[in-house]
Amino acid sequence: MLPQVYRHQWMDEDIEAFRDQVRRYVAGELVPHVERWRRQGYIPREVWRPFGQMGFLLPEVGEAYGGAGASVAYQLVVQDELAKVEIPACTGVHSIAAHYILDYGTEAQKQRWLPKLVSGEMLAGIALTEPSCGSDLQALRTGARREGDEYVIDGAKTFITNGFTANLIVAAVRTGEAGSRGVSLLVLETENLAGFQVGRRLEKLGQHTSDTAELSFDSVRVPVSHLLGEKEGDGFAQLMHQLPYERLLICVPAAAVIERAVELTLEYTQQRKAFGQSVYDFQNTRFKLAECATLAHVVRTFVNDCIQRLLDGKFDDTAAYMAKWWCTEQQCKVTDECLQLFGGYGYMTEYPIARLYADARVQRIYGGTNEIMKELIARRLPS
Repeated sequence: MLPQVYRHQWMDEDIEAFRDQVRRYVAGELVPHVERWRRQGYIPREVWRPFGQMGFLLPEVGEAYGGAGASVAYQLVVQDELAKVEIPACTGVHSIAAHYILDYGTEAQKQRWLPKLVSGEMLAGIALTEPSCGSDLQALRTGARREGDEYVIDGAKTFITNGFTANLIVAAVRTGEAGSRGVSLLVLETENLAGFQVGRRLEKLGQHTSDTAELSFDSVRVPVSHLLGEKEGDGFAQLMHQLPYERLLICVPAAAVIERAVELTLEYTQQRKAFGQSVYDFQNTRFKLAECATLAHVVRTFVNDCIQRLLDGKFDDTAAYMAKWWCTEQQCKVTDECLQLFGGYGYMTEYPIARLYADARVQRIYGGTNEIMKELIARRLPS
């Protein structure tokens, strides 16, 4: 048993009851299919319809748009439970896209898209990264020129989570000058959208239940009314404003996976025999697990504190940078240490620890690389 973490105000009876509902649904309706989804490289979009009907897809969206009007902590609980069963990223990205519409969309845009995102009728993706542009979003080149009442989009995106399964994409495009002031966000309904094409579904090291794809835009036309915000050029500021929440959507799964890795390794080492005793009986094993259990406790405590600060409106950018890089580093460290204690079996993908190890590696890359996080932190330090 891992030590009990300090209970923050947000961890009340209602949210624990919600967590129990999510956990039971995930165990009964999703877990039996995870291996098949992993082998095919994606989760079919229709899987999320009943998930949305249960109120699990976007609980934080207001009742006026079909949601429950709960705090974002409820969404983070969903991410926690999905990460434990090796279903990463899909609904987290969906939530991020919904928040762009919720926070920057017109009332007409909210009424058009949010109810369908809440119900699961639509699955969302976010198209930011380009073949020549990763963390440096100011350098993106996909362009959108205005022709009358439409934007015409040309360009390409890569590494897009839900790119294969999504039917709504929030795309960052260049509508103006070079640099951050020329970036805007456009919403695309992609089904039967002329000029829009999903390219390769990319084969990744890990996170095989989450599809990642290339997208191309060849004179794609979308109405001017699909621009998010009051004017062109607001996109970069919109992206930056959402980053603290987005980075918590990375940190919460990190905490969940660390805990799961420790649980799996404790169980395995207590049962596995070597030289006439259990692997757990070796001092090195116990010391390694003591270290990993400590990290699990500290990461979870830090993440819970970050959630409380987010709910209180006090989760600043610097804390988000720190949480993102440090929690994901610990995730990679712990999964590596735990895999080692499995010996050769830890390298076999039939064992969950191998998959957790592979899934963890990208956490240090997406959402802004950890090197970028440290650079941003350093810029805030007193001179």
